[in-house]
Amino acid sequence: MADNSNFALPLSISAGIHIGVIIILVLGVDFTHKPVQVQQVSAPAVQAVMIDQQKVTKQVEKLKQEKRDSERREQERQAELERKAQEAKQAREREQAQLKKLEQERKQQEIETQKANEAAKVAQVKQQQEKEKAQKAEAERKLKEQERKVAEEAAQKAAEKRKAEEAAAAKAETERKQKEEAERKKKEEAERKQKEEAERKLKEEAERKRKADAEAKARAQQEQEMADALAAEQAALSQTMNKQMQTEVGKYTAMIKSTIQRNLVVDESMRGKTCTVSVRLANDGFVISSQTQGGDSNVCRATKAAILKAGKLPVSQDPAVYNLMKEINLIVEPTFN
Repeated sequence: MADNSNFALPLSISAGIHIGVIIILVLGVDFTHKPVQVQQVSAPAVQAVMIDQQKVTKQVEKLKQEKRDSERREQERQAELERKAQEAKQAREREQAQLKKLEQERKQQEIETQKANEAAKVAQVKQQQEKEKAQKAEAERKLKEQERKVAEEAAQKAAEKRKAEEAAAAKAETERKQKEEAERKKKEEAERKQKEEAERKLKEEAERKRKADAEAKARAQQEQEMADALAAEQAALSQTMNKQMQTEVGKYTAMIKSTIQRNLVVDESMRGKTCTVSVRLANDGFVISSQTQGGDSNVCRATKAAILKAGKLPVSQDPAVYNLMKEINLIVEPTFN
């Protein structure tokens, strides 16, 4: 029993030392500067304590080495993070410079497009003026042609009348020589015919004036009908072009939404939620900028990421359609298969 007591005491001391060292390591205290005071024990107990002390010292050195290794790895990790942050900063600066260059090119393209549109409008106005001038010239030609025909008819009637009068005069002269009395009656008859002829001329002149007025009225009505038809044709053409442009806008809007949906990363928390986003596009479809206008924050973040990932979105090659879509607002709603 005495032997057991002799070994129990050193073992208790050793266990106490181990526990104390562990507590000191946890608290960050260097126990090497404070030697542990133990009571004198027998030789076997002292030997056991010395062996344990060596193990503890090795364990402490091992822990210190692990701490130094951990600090070294942390320093390396911090250095790597700083390197990556610097590379990301340089990449952002290059991207901003590229965006600035693209914005300048887009503005120059807009100026050239505007000049082309203005030139096209001037050409269209000139073409319309030429058309109206041609129509007016054609109307004047028809009027002159009608007046020429009337003049020719009047000249023909005058020639026929003149021939008739000459024949009548010759016949009268022959009859005058033959019969004096018959001449008087014939003279009276000629005067009567002249009076009737004068009345006939007056009637013909009135009829000619009436026809000319009717023709002028018909011509004015025809010109008005032509103007109305032209206006109706232009209105129909404008309506057709507007419908076609709206159809193109709808088609490319659907294509843009489809492209965003393909690149959209979704989760169940987004179901039934939306995000309104405003997108500015270059004429080749490059995304100049995107700005969320409202909606679920998660959906909006996913939408901006999808637009950035796409890089380019579908746009029409028609400048008029592009002008309607270069700044477009979209409502994005995640879809789930």
